[in-house]
Amino acid sequence: MNKYLMLFTAEADTEKLSVLTEYCDIAYDGWLISGKVLGEDELIEKLRGKQIFVTSYDKVTRNVFEACPDLKLVLCTRANPVNIDVAAAKKNGVAVGYTPGRNSDVTAEFAVALLLNIARNITKANRAILNGRATVNEKPLERKTDVTWGRVNDCHPYTEFKGVQIRNKKIGIVGYGSIGRRVGQIMSGFGAEILVYDPFFSRVDIDRAGVRLVSFDELVETSDFISCHLKVTQDTQGLFSYEVFNRMKRSSYFINNSRGAILVEEDLIRTLRERLIAGAALDVFDYEPLYKDHPFINGELDNILVTPHISGASDDAIVNGTVMLVDEVVRWLQHEPLLHGL
Repeated sequence: MNKYLMLFTAEADTEKLSVLTEYCDIAYDGWLISGKVLGEDELIEKLRGKQIFVTSYDKVTRNVFEACPDLKLVLCTRANPVNIDVAAAKKNGVAVGYTPGRNSDVTAEFAVALLLNIARNITKANRAILNGRATVNEKPLERKTDVTWGRVNDCHPYTEFKGVQIRNKKIGIVGYGSIGRRVGQIMSGFGAEILVYDPFFSRVDIDRAGVRLVSFDELVETSDFISCHLKVTQDTQGLFSYEVFNRMKRSSYFINNSRGAILVEEDLIRTLRERLIAGAALDVFDYEPLYKDHPFINGELDNILVTPHISGASDDAIVNGTVMLVDEVVRWLQHEPLLHGL
């Protein structure tokens, strides 16, 4: 049997790719090998004669499709094939597949971790211990079995890092796709009330004990925590502006690990400076990576928690994506429709 020729640059669990070797001769390159995204000319050169391409981050442009007439299938191991010119693929008769949901669980769990961290000041408290603000120079003389730390140097941990309870709070979830739903399920377990804004769902789809579909205005104005799980569209870009932040409760928190473009970053900075909300936790930003003088990290703000876009970073997500892409390749080889294809 003549095997298909495949270029494979995606991050993957290589042990789970063995089933494909029965059908394909696989050339591993790019991100999987070196952590490098291939440029257009380099990609064209490596794709010549290949029928299948599996990628995570390489940009598959119109020029690539036109220069590689043997190409018949492109699979992207991401929730959306944002790096693939889908229109050009269709024009050139190339099937496109992707792997939605591969990291929904870990991304939802990370959103909850951000929420809990900022609600309970965990990072602030940890930093106070590590930098010596909340520690003493000598081992205490007396061992106590039940004690609340008093003032340590200039720090009073019990007061300074006092947090808020989640039970009976309102968690506003903006975007109720696979990630938003998982966040809701987890937070329901804490005894929180879940408010959902998503114009693509009806109350019949959402409403149940402890979960309620509401308007955007009600969610913004009544939620104790707002967690965002949106794609960037014309309607969602810049959705959270200064005017919206100013309508939030002064005691509320804003969490975003979807996309930086869904808010106006300068407006959030202004909001935090003016302390119009209690704080924000972000994993995504307008410009990435963050630069050293950015207000989020230059020491100006003490009501912000930031992480370097790692919500979906998990070996489990890579395993999930590998299983999904292997199944899609096998479907295509057996002339079956792709489960997630365009």
